[in-house]
Amino acid sequence: MMKIRPALIALVICAVRLPAQSLEALWYSTSSEHSTKAFLDHADQISIVSPQVFMFVRDGGIRGKVDQRVIDKAKEKGVKLVPLVMNPGFDQPIMHHILTTQSARLKAIRSITALCRDHKFAGIQFDIENVHVRDKDAFTSFSRETADSLHGIGCTLSAAVVPRQSEDPGPTSFHKWIFDNWRGVYDYKALAESMDFLSFMTYAQHTGGTPPGPVAGYRWVKDCLDYVLSLGVPPAKISLGLAAYSDYWYPSYDTVAHSRMRGRDLSYASAMKILADRGIPLRWDETDKAMRAEWSEAGTYEYLWVEDARAFMAKLDLVKQYKLRGYSVWVLGTEDPKTWDAIKAGGADGARTQPARR
Repeated sequence: MMKIRPALIALVICAVRLPAQSLEALWYSTSSEHSTKAFLDHADQISIVSPQVFMFVRDGGIRGKVDQRVIDKAKEKGVKLVPLVMNPGFDQPIMHHILTTQSARLKAIRSITALCRDHKFAGIQFDIENVHVRDKDAFTSFSRETADSLHGIGCTLSAAVVPRQSEDPGPTSFHKWIFDNWRGVYDYKALAESMDFLSFMTYAQHTGGTPPGPVAGYRWVKDCLDYVLSLGVPPAKISLGLAAYSDYWYPSYDTVAHSRMRGRDLSYASAMKILADRGIPLRWDETDKAMRAEWSEAGTYEYLWVEDARAFMAKLDLVKQYKLRGYSVWVLGTEDPKTWDAIKAGGADGARTQPARR
């Protein structure tokens, strides 16, 4: 028998092209028919689907239901089903009550555990937002206790968390308000230690309550990511939140708010219709890596910032650069259809794993 030298073996191995490791692709869905159809059409490119369908009630119970078509398709394609549990309408008083009232808190943990066990979900993700910073410790301990309970039955726990760039709220009353009520409550490092991962929502940089700007400008996304990593959160515990939706700003008037600029989220298809109806072209913003347009409508400017496939892939590249676990996308049904082909061409298809119990 011919003796094969180790050096030759190494040469042969190096010559074989191994497939790139897939990124964990989490996509959110809603109960809308358009969102459900998007999942059914593209489930083969998704690792985890997270329907936003379950909500707390004041006593700690949970209401909601996953569309049976989503359940069946997830099982068929080997997609992990990890639904969201949220405070309805991001109601702050309800969540404060659950976090600080022992009976409601205990019932909430038991309800989440029963939900995951009885429906055989792979896990649960918190989408708990608009919690005041004064409840930071209560939210952290509640998350740790819920994670312990879920891990005990083989389920995972993750959380979608609002990003920030520092512990400094910022210079204006707006910055203080958004820090105190939306950004400041999350102890990222402590949450990552008890949970399986964090979906770090680097979107909604600008909203209906701000001046026009990118949904998720590249510089802002990177700054937020650099900050959370500087706290010691492991890259393997971060799923980068990516926006699939776009934003449109226009002047409005009503008898309550009177005259003001208004912004709203919309799908890629809706954004393209607005532009087509007006004959307005998009242009690429290299700094923020997104498409944008502005135009005069009867003498007053309107604005669109569009997250198309190119913008999506520019930010998806950060997942690879920082060696993160994957990405979490809000929301199915709003994306540029070319995004799916771009993901496939870029080798970032979701990892094809069977739903696994912890």
